[in-house]
Amino acid sequence: MPERGAVDGFGAWYDEKQGDTGDVWHRTLIDPGLFARIGAVRPGTRVLDLGCGNGYISRRLARAGARVVGVDQSVELIERAKARETKDPLGVVYHEADAANLSMLKDRSFDLGVANMSLIDFENASGAIREMGRVLVAGGRFVFSISHPCFDVDTRSDYLVDVSMSPPTVFRKVAGYRVPHSDTYVWALPDGRTVRTFGYHRPLSWYVKELRSAGFVLVDAEEPSPLPGFESTRYQPEWVEQIPLHLVIEARRETPPGERA
Repeated sequence: MPERGAVDGFGAWYDEKQGDTGDVWHRTLIDPGLFARIGAVRPGTRVLDLGCGNGYISRRLARAGARVVGVDQSVELIERAKARETKDPLGVVYHEADAANLSMLKDRSFDLGVANMSLIDFENASGAIREMGRVLVAGGRFVFSISHPCFDVDTRSDYLVDVSMSPPTVFRKVAGYRVPHSDTYVWALPDGRTVRTFGYHRPLSWYVKELRSAGFVLVDAEEPSPLPGFESTRYQPEWVEQIPLHLVIEARRETPPGERA
């Protein structure tokens, strides 16, 4: 979740919105691609869920038999995640911490790292990627989802439908792609308040270079397509089918010379 700009009540609203399965956007677009790259999780797999929010991804992995640690900087969301753990114990351990400073976690203590739509919320995403490289074992995998850097540039991108063409043609207009920058997002809370949070755009090459610098090699990528149910959002499924809004990356931590995987 965003590092800055939250107000009292935002975490409660977000927790309710995501619930135990994620909201419709996550269920029908983002999460299927994320879990396709995660694949089957063997019992006992040590997983770090970075930017875990209310913990619904952590709990899903724990139900599959993983030993999960969730980290988020939002005190309110971590409290919500812990409350869900108390109500339905799955063995998930939660920490309120900066993703770029995971000093409470030991080197090489995880087999799998997951970051579901959270790197784009971290001001210091470079530090978060380095920390993930530190805590993963050699050969460990890092699977994360982000807004597609090429096609979903925060408030500087949108769909354009040319109805003068036959059939009507969908385009994606994008500005400001090359330069990393921050932008604000407006959320409408049920009580009438509006909340502004920060997000961060980085070009695709930035992610590749940061992953390599942290000791990762790219393994695979997924550009999720919408599943049934997505039509309840404000977007047309055929638009997102043609031009993806999200990107899922699977990376593996290299084994340095002399270190066992």
